[in-house]
Amino acid sequence: MKKIHVLFTSAVLFAARVFADPSLDIKLDQVGYLPDQPKSAFITSPKATGIFRIRRATDHKIMFRGKLGAPVNDPDSGDTLREAEFSAFKEPGDYLVTVPGVGESFPFRIAPDVYADAYYLCMRSYYGQRCGIKVDLGPRFPQYHHEACHTADGTFHRSSGKSGFKPATKGWHDAGDYGKYVVNSGIATGTLLWAYEWYPGKIGGIRLDLPESGNGLPDILNEIKWNLDWMLTMQDGDGGVWHKLTTEKFCGFVAPEKDDGGTRYIIGTGKDPYKSSGATADFAAVMAMASRIYQPFLPEYAKQCGQAAEKAWKWVIVHPYVTFSNPPGVYTGGYGDNDCGDEILWAAAELFRLTGHLEYSRYFVENYKHYPVSDQWPQSWGSVGNLGLWDYAFSTSEDADAQTMADIEDETLKAADSVVEASRKTGYHHSLKTANYIWGSNAVAANFGVMLLAANRIKPNPAYVSTALENLHYLFGRNSFCLSFVTQLGSHSITHPHHRPSAALGLPQPWPGLLSGGPNQYPGDPVLRQLPKGPPARSYVDEQGSYSSNEVAINWNAPLVLLLASALPETPKAENDAHLP
Repeated sequence: MKKIHVLFTSAVLFAARVFADPSLDIKLDQVGYLPDQPKSAFITSPKATGIFRIRRATDHKIMFRGKLGAPVNDPDSGDTLREAEFSAFKEPGDYLVTVPGVGESFPFRIAPDVYADAYYLCMRSYYGQRCGIKVDLGPRFPQYHHEACHTADGTFHRSSGKSGFKPATKGWHDAGDYGKYVVNSGIATGTLLWAYEWYPGKIGGIRLDLPESGNGLPDILNEIKWNLDWMLTMQDGDGGVWHKLTTEKFCGFVAPEKDDGGTRYIIGTGKDPYKSSGATADFAAVMAMASRIYQPFLPEYAKQCGQAAEKAWKWVIVHPYVTFSNPPGVYTGGYGDNDCGDEILWAAAELFRLTGHLEYSRYFVENYKHYPVSDQWPQSWGSVGNLGLWDYAFSTSEDADAQTMADIEDETLKAADSVVEASRKTGYHHSLKTANYIWGSNAVAANFGVMLLAANRIKPNPAYVSTALENLHYLFGRNSFCLSFVTQLGSHSITHPHHRPSAALGLPQPWPGLLSGGPNQYPGDPVLRQLPKGPPARSYVDEQGSYSSNEVAINWNAPLVLLLASALPETPKAENDAHLP
């Protein structure tokens, strides 16, 4: 087998050093920049003299000089920004931005593989979220481990319509808690499958150091399969899918194997037919997608997934309006959705791609106009219409409706053009609008990036790619806080996410590779509500108790993984035998 070695870079080493008082007024991507893409930092100090320099981090040699842009007010953050634009500087290496009168920045790197380690950590974070198995991130993170947890999952709750026990192990802990939710697993798993489907030459050979590594299956698919296996256990014999598997209340901040929240239940809607339309349709879409993608590697498993998807479709087409809300006595995440038509649309698109059957195409063509692509909001767990639209548009079937495909392509490109234009006008050049600073706003930024990359697959446009990367820069520190919202990435990253495994370890740094929810102008927790009213982009606290701004979640990490995958260099075709030393 060929080996792909994703090496530690000097940027990673620099990030671990202590620099002399880096200025928080110099905002940049602390991970770095691709050589041939736009590069800039933003300066918020009024002491800036009007010039800036790029210095080599090893010896402080000046490598580039530039002039700061004119002051620009960014109303969403309240910052007055001056841009330090250095796109013309492309030499790989490790650098600092220095601004006379202000100071020097945190270190950053320029390189074609600048995001390789970030991809490794963010995708491997799913291994850290595994349920039902002992997890150990060593040897690189030797203290990050827990024993096998929740090995006796699956007691039927009174709301499920059944009694007794059903094995339902594996899967990922959904967020900072230990619940497992089919709806949120749907978009998270689907987005990760897209990451592999869209960029197999970039990530297919990258080893994630999993227990299964080296088995001939690309490691991203090894990790995704752990969650697919759990999702399969949540399907009833009639094809419907129960909504979630959780305790009745959240447990304390303990390690997963010490979960003190009580019995873990398979929870349903509380009345016939007990399964929910949203969970069942999401399940159908993801299983159809998995059937396509795993076929070359695990044909029998692919067949199982395909059969489960068709069975779920038969159920949901008969029960399209069964919504979910927590039954009495249950206080874990709801993931309730009053409109499941977009989930069913996604399932129809994926089943059409899998089977070619006109039944699915007809349903899609009759319903897709109800869920247009929007330049105001990207896809989310409760709004998956975009996933269905793009899946249909990417179909290679001769039986796909040409006008429908053309409509979707045109609509997507118009939305992407609008997002590009709006992003250029925001102070920090990301795609968030004022209304987008909600619970999980960082995922909104990442999902705008996915939207732009989907448009780029329809019609390649450098502006789509560069604007997608602007959202990555925002997440990695080019924001009002000068803070990387991803744990253990960047020199100045969040340290207190709402994440029980991190709290239980009690280490100075949380589990690595996890994206925080980000600024939320609608405070949903006591910590955030203590902040004085201010600009929406400033409504964030890096504290464990701020679950409405600082929790982590599998559906937030997924679009970040896809963005990172898009930014990696192509690698030689190889078995998944690559590794980090």
